[in-house]
Amino acid sequence: MSRPGAPFAITPQLLLRAYSIGLFPMAESAEDDQLFWVDPEKRAIFPLDTFIVSHSLAKTVRSDKFEVTVDRDFDAVIDACAAPAPDREKTWINGEIRRLYRELFDMGFAHTVECRREGKLVGGLYGVALRGAFFGESMFHRERDASKVALTHLVARLRAGGFQLLDTQFITSHLASLGAIEISRDAYHRALEEALVVHANYDVWGRDAPVSGRQALAALED
Repeated sequence: MSRPGAPFAITPQLLLRAYSIGLFPMAESAEDDQLFWVDPEKRAIFPLDTFIVSHSLAKTVRSDKFEVTVDRDFDAVIDACAAPAPDREKTWINGEIRRLYRELFDMGFAHTVECRREGKLVGGLYGVALRGAFFGESMFHRERDASKVALTHLVARLRAGGFQLLDTQFITSHLASLGAIEISRDAYHRALEEALVVHANYDVWGRDAPVSGRQALAALED
């Protein structure tokens, strides 16, 4: 881990280079305008072929209770991820993070999955796609299971698009319950190297129409 912020402006190109060698940026708080690079000794990932969908989660996904779309409103998703929540009073998403990932979104590297109900954004996530790797950054929910549905749709899209690695940075009990595991830094770097030679397609299902829960679950069964 490298602290604190660099003496020069971080560009989107530098950020992509950092991801390619196993680093990701964080801030001490939303009020701190500096970033530092993180390369943890242990890294959490989702093996894409062992994602756990419980019976109740599958039922919710299949019901299409939430309308699931991608890349519709990046700013709203990152705002929601940065907002205080009952289990997270503070956030590391500062102004510099917002600037960098918005630029990556405009360049086609950052992506969102959004869950809406009755037109209102109630859950979602964002991250960065680079060749065959997807680097999950943050997710949120305003209704029960909305973030789990977003994650399920993400994993399904990544599998359908030929991705090899889903990085979720740090393990939590919530992520572990869905199949996330912790691996060593060296093992992560090897997996990353293998993923970066793959040309995957995040837009395998397009962006114009919502993806049904049945389509997502079918992709997880392939």
